[in-house]
Amino acid sequence: MQPEIDTRPAIAAAVIVQGGRFLLVQRAVSEGSLSWQFPAGEVEIGETPEDAAVRETAEEAGVTVVAKSRLGERVHPATGRTMIYVDCEIVDGEAHAVDADEIAAVHWCHLDEIGDFVPYGFYEPVQLHLEAQLA
Repeated sequence: MQPEIDTRPAIAAAVIVQGGRFLLVQRAVSEGSLSWQFPAGEVEIGETPEDAAVRETAEEAGVTVVAKSRLGERVHPATGRTMIYVDCEIVDGEAHAVDADEIAAVHWCHLDEIGDFVPYGFYEPVQLHLEAQLA
């Protein structure tokens, strides 16, 4: 059964690849079965999804990124939230959990670890992007 479409603001997720790995953050409080995910948060009024992905990455993982391109958009099958995935590149900083109330940990994942952190896999355009970047 599909969840109802959520009318709250869209969520922008930053997909960051560096050094043969990609960045995930672990939520201090899981969102359903979601514990590990990309740095992400609501798109605020007057903000683009790219701006939100950049801001959320700084707030959650303590790194400065630039948005390169949108990878795709969907209604998340588990949460019903509109998700916009943004390819981002780190320009400054080392990833760490900034806000312990929100983020428990950060982890740079290898492609073969996806199932250990996100057992249901990623949205296909994101998965294909990761495979292309990390092959």
